[in-house]
Amino acid sequence: MKKICLLISLIAVFSACSSKKKEAAATTASEVIPVSVISLQQETITRPIQASGVFTTEDETYLGFKIGGVIQHVFVKEGDAVKAGQLLASLNLTEIKAQVQQAQIMLEKAQRDHARAKNLYRDSVATLEQFQNAKTGLEIAQQAYNAGAFNQSYAEIRAVKSGFVLKKLANDGQVVGPGTPVVLLNGANKGNWVLKVGLIDRDWAATQAGDPAEITLDAADGKTFNASVLAKSEGVDPVTGTLWVSLRISGTPTAQLAAGLFGKAKIRPRKQIKSWVIPYDAILDGNATEGYVFITKDGKTAEKVKIQISSIDHGKVFVSAGLEEAKSLITSGNAYLDAGSAIKIVR
Repeated sequence: MKKICLLISLIAVFSACSSKKKEAAATTASEVIPVSVISLQQETITRPIQASGVFTTEDETYLGFKIGGVIQHVFVKEGDAVKAGQLLASLNLTEIKAQVQQAQIMLEKAQRDHARAKNLYRDSVATLEQFQNAKTGLEIAQQAYNAGAFNQSYAEIRAVKSGFVLKKLANDGQVVGPGTPVVLLNGANKGNWVLKVGLIDRDWAATQAGDPAEITLDAADGKTFNASVLAKSEGVDPVTGTLWVSLRISGTPTAQLAAGLFGKAKIRPRKQIKSWVIPYDAILDGNATEGYVFITKDGKTAEKVKIQISSIDHGKVFVSAGLEEAKSLITSGNAYLDAGSAIKIVR
């Protein structure tokens, strides 16, 4: 009887162990996540560059007085159209006129001294040195008068070309120093508009003059215009920390433009670079410059890696770094993965 009970107990234990093994196997199988993968290979591509900026003209000019003083009157306001040679602003001339008159009086005295020294030297009363000193004094007085008259002529600001007043930087009665900007002009009526965009160093290095581009204007109901790279900066902007590139719209713009108008650009560099091209759906926790993806090296385990994104275009992500050691990229099922998750490749 005891033997029979012992046998029944052993059978129960083995049954329980077998049941637990089946449950563990079922649990393990349920944790294997089915995924889809694609093979990775670096490609030589022409990568488009997305950028944004504001419109300006090539000939924006800050105008100011050559000398300091009190502004008598500013004759223009922002948005005014001006013609070449038009008077824009003037200084109060009280002080500068007094300086010119003083220089003129000194010049007249020097002329009299020179004439007297010349006659005395002819009569052998004055020495050669005295005559030469009088001549030098006359020349100094003449140059002082010329400088005063020149400064007086620049006590007003005139437009150097036809265009528009972009900014009025000073008002009547304001005291300004020499060279202080009073108005900002551009030659917008010539149609020489450019879109100035800021780029990071990698994108700046990839562009060159003549590269084709497209500019989209919200002010023109989202219309796109053909453009090209006109020039690129040779130094970093100390304010934004970026390098700028200017784009010129091909032909005459059909939309009305204004300084400071916002525009979006897509530059297509002719310079080819090496990059990985992956689908947008493969990105997790990403932004415009970096993100995370899942890869697999053995086909059985998922690995989470950080990537550097150079650009995104029409659902394609261009990756510049982070996939050097990867062979396969997980494109679906990645939302359920963690680092080290067991996977099963279904396609």
